[in-house]
Amino acid sequence: MNILVTGACGQLGNEMQLQAVSHQQFQWFFTDVVSVDGSAVPVTPLDITDQEAVDAFVQENSIDVIVNCAAYTAVDRAEADEEKALLLNATAPGFLAAAIQGRGGHLIQISTDYVFDGTAHKPYTENLPTCPASAYGRTKLAGEEAVLAANPSAMIIRTAWLYSTFGNNFVKTMIRLGKEKTELGVIFDQIGTPTYAQDLAAVIMKAIEKGIQPGVYHFSNEGVISWYDFTKAIHRIAGITSCHVRPLHTSEYPTPAARPHYSVLDKTKIKQVYGIEVPYWEDSLRACISKL
Repeated sequence: MNILVTGACGQLGNEMQLQAVSHQQFQWFFTDVVSVDGSAVPVTPLDITDQEAVDAFVQENSIDVIVNCAAYTAVDRAEADEEKALLLNATAPGFLAAAIQGRGGHLIQISTDYVFDGTAHKPYTENLPTCPASAYGRTKLAGEEAVLAANPSAMIIRTAWLYSTFGNNFVKTMIRLGKEKTELGVIFDQIGTPTYAQDLAAVIMKAIEKGIQPGVYHFSNEGVISWYDFTKAIHRIAGITSCHVRPLHTSEYPTPAARPHYSVLDKTKIKQVYGIEVPYWEDSLRACISKL
């Protein structure tokens, strides 16, 4: 089986590189906007917004599965740059879906909790109506629609609060700020569940090995927490004691893009279909921080 992973230099893409190292029974192809030195595996350049380039790469390398880890993830910038976000989050995934459909293959598209507006009070299931409240959410939802229109056999995995040892993310930022500052304000009235990118990559690998079942799925770690409580846990596990963390209302920290106040994802479907046990958020956080 030949597997293409796009967005190879992002958090999830890097975790997929590590999966590839331990799954040599497959032929792996890793791409990003530019080639990269020093990665776990070779990364070659591919512009996924170029339909002809995508079609050529998929055909020339006889790709069977595409895992699309590429995305425009700058949530606030997307409010003023929705056109570019739409290109990366919707148009490009549509190109990937159409290209792999032409070979009778599968696409795994990574989506987000931002397709919901966050006004619910119980975990979101996959069949609930979508209602994005931000440009980022709208473009990611458009990506889901483009993918399924071009390739009905695609698998879409919505996730939330992604972090890892790679790149920039909330966990690494809170560790840095906790060491630099004596006081830090963090929002307490936005509730969700963190996702360790290593756990998500492992689930993607499980889906590839067991057989990709089409449809929309939700995945994050288990449990429910606020950004404030998450920060307190990060500092406790990292041994940071010199920074006082105080709770903020969302209204005290205005941002260009609206954030979901409640974005807990129901993971029943993916657990049942693939027979997986989802790690508890704090256990995964400890594993990540131990690596950092």
